[in-house]
Amino acid sequence: MVRLNEDKEIVAAIREGLKKKDGHCPCRREISDDTKCICKEFREQSADPDFEGYCHCMLYYKEKDKK
Repeated sequence: MVRLNEDKEIVAAIREGLKKKDGHCPCRREISDDTKCICKEFREQSADPDFEGYCHCMLYYKEKDKK
């Protein structure tokens, strides 16, 4: 399951950055399809059932799949 970070200040700051960068990760310099939120890196990490953690900018958190 993927959820928003529980820290509302982080969420607000990242969302503001996303607005300024037309939906691209504010933590990345590159602007491409790969950095459009939810970024390619986090989509690939989330596909791994054993992955648990935050995306690069800490907006989203993926909980490890329960077996």
